Amino acid sequence: MEKKTVRTGIVGAGFSASFHFEAIKKVYGTNVEVKGVQALEGAQDYAQPRGIAVYDTLEKLLDDVDIVHCCTTASSHEPVAIAALERDKFVIVEKPLTGYFGDGSEDFNGEQCSKEVALESALASVTRMLEAEKKSRGRILYAENWVYAPSIQKEREILEKTGAQILWIHGEEAHSGSHARTYAYWKYSGGGVMISKGCHPLTAALYLKRVEGKARDGKPIRPKAVTARTHALTRMENFRDEGHIRSDYFDIDDFSVIHVVFDDGTIATIFASDIILGGIHNWLEVAANNHRVICNINPNTAMQAYNPLEANFKDIYVVEKTGTKQGWSTPSPDEDWFTGYPQEIEAFYRTVAYGDPVESGSSLAADCIATIYSAYVSAERSGTEVAVQAL
Repeated sequence: MEKKTVRTGIVGAGFSASFHFEAIKKVYGTNVEVKGVQALEGAQDYAQPRGIAVYDTLEKLLDDVDIVHCCTTASSHEPVAIAALERDKFVIVEKPLTGYFGDGSEDFNGEQCSKEVALESALASVTRMLEAEKKSRGRILYAENWVYAPSIQKEREILEKTGAQILWIHGEEAHSGSHARTYAYWKYSGGGVMISKGCHPLTAALYLKRVEGKARDGKPIRPKAVTARTHALTRMENFRDEGHIRSDYFDIDDFSVIHVVFDDGTIATIFASDIILGGIHNWLEVAANNHRVICNINPNTAMQAYNPLEANFKDIYVVEKTGTKQGWSTPSPDEDWFTGYPQEIEAFYRTVAYGDPVESGSSLAADCIATIYSAYVSAERSGTEVAVQAL
């Protein structure tokens, strides 16, 4: 079959836009024509080394493409996505899908805001995006790479072929702090570590329970209720800052735990934090009635190295956010592959070009947002159980 050509564009020119472009270069099932980038800042510096055009408005970019990558701050995901959908374009939306970004005031403080208001506002935003999608020939493609990570997809195969019942999922994402300057403020990020990092293992857990339900009964298993706690450990007065952990947060949490109860009575526990040294800690454990799986996304032991001198590895990339390259380390031979980035983008372009089904779409993203903001309400109530609304 002759490969179809898909015209694409990037919205945003930061960290996520960079790895999206690298993943686009690895797409093999579709001919991808990258038309250009549109961003509020940094567009020229992003475009020049990649040999692509700069568009001064989103509307002009949408004129020239079939799909856009929404790699902007989370607070602008909704307007970018809706603008694309209204033009019948597909849109790949980085995580989180959307959220609550304050009341518009310059001095907004997320720590002090009502989490019930945050939940209502976030769900309203999701609803507007879902309504726009229903009216469009385009689709929302939710860029949750954990869904496409090889270890998670292997567990999908196990669930589908064995008819397993998952009893408990236990997952975590943690490291020493975000790359993004704006991440320190709720009004840009929509929350703290519970949404920025917790969304990854949480969405993987939600995805696998959907797979289980569909494989066995033809119906996805969904989250029913949550309890949660959040903490701001690096903002404590007695925190002893040694300079290894990011600690300039204004109003966000840096540690969280979510306990999810699904509508079949089974459970998941999800940890997220910005207080872990030694690189990124990404894993998901599945305890089922007929098997147990531990998905080590990062780090894993595909490669282990011992380096006696830091200078030896000066020009060698080891793994994201590791504090030192001296001593034993676990270099990732292909970090993007293990975390699912190229598989995710390949799948999305096959959806656009050939109509392949979407593993990570708007419904899964909506469940993630509903669960997380319900968890923020629970944390505000010191861990009281809160129902998760279906959208």
